[in-house]
Formats: sequence, C-alpha cells, structure tokens
Amino acid sequence: MADLLFNLFAVLTLVAAAGVVINRNAVNAAMCLLLSLVGVAGLFVVLDAYLLAFLLLLVYAGAIVALFLFIVMLLDAKGDVPAPVRKIPLLARIMALVLVIAGISSFFARGQLPSPDPATTPALGASLKLYAYQLFTVYLLPVQILGFLLLIAMIGVIVLSKKFEGLDDIK
Repeated sequence: MADLLFNLFAVLTLVAAAGVVINRNAVNAAMCLLLSLVGVAGLFVVLDAYLLAFLLLLVYAGAIVALFLFIVMLLDAKGDVPAPVRKIPLLARIMALVLVIAGISSFFARGQLPSPDPATTPALGASLKLYAYQLFTVYLLPVQILGFLLLIAMIGVIVLSKKFEGLDDIK
C-alpha cells in the first residue's frame, strides 16, 4: 500500500510540475505549483517525515504560493503574444532536452539504488533537536540560497509584469 501511495504522489508531483512549466497563465502555473507542493508533502508523509510535510505545506504552499498569487493578481499580469522563437532559446531548449535524456538514460543504466538496512540505519529525522541542529549548521547555506532564489523569483515576477510607460516612443 505504501508503494502505491508513493507512486501516486510521485506521479501527481511530476504532472503538476510539468503543468507549472507548460502553463502560460501565471495564476494557473501558481496553482500547479501548489498542487506539486502538496504532492511532495504527500511523499514526505509516506516516508514518515511528518514534520517536513507540515513545514512544506505551511511555509511554501501556505505562504510562498499565496504571495506569488497575490503579486500576480495585484500587478494584473496578462499574457502577451508570444515572441517568435529565436536561435538562442531554441538552442537552450535542445540542450535542456539533451541533458534530461542523458540524466534519464544514466539513471536507467545504473539501476536502482541499494536500499539500506533499516535495523542498522539510525533515524536521523526522528529527533527534532537533531533535525534543527543539522538545519542550522550543515544545511544553513542551502536554505539561505533557496530563500535568496525565491526572493529573486519574486522580484522577477514584479519586473516582468510591470507596465513601462513611454517605451513605445523609443521604438
């Protein structure tokens, strides 16, 4: 039963993440992001990491996605007519596709990772004190970088949706 739930949440997460990338409407993309985060939280619950699931839903789904939605709705971002595909974005798309195919093929070439013996493996996430210690010592830099990237994304949404007056005279 746990394997079935894990697979269902994994498929939900992947489909919703693809919806974030594919959607042209910013509000629908943010809703797909919310659904993707709910899928990741479900994966955490299946893996018995209840604290991580709760924090993910509380911080990211509850605050960050709501903030993105409010910014997009406040700035009244409307989708413009898509620009014609140029050579540089086309090259970037081809390179990204090649990297994804290389990653998937290397994953299947190596096979599955060996699962550790649960009897000999200590439960690292079982203690909240140990988790907090690792979060604020070992993983402090990745958490700070992630927060900075979210700030950059939020500023990017504001800049991209801002209407500039007077630029029509320059063209």
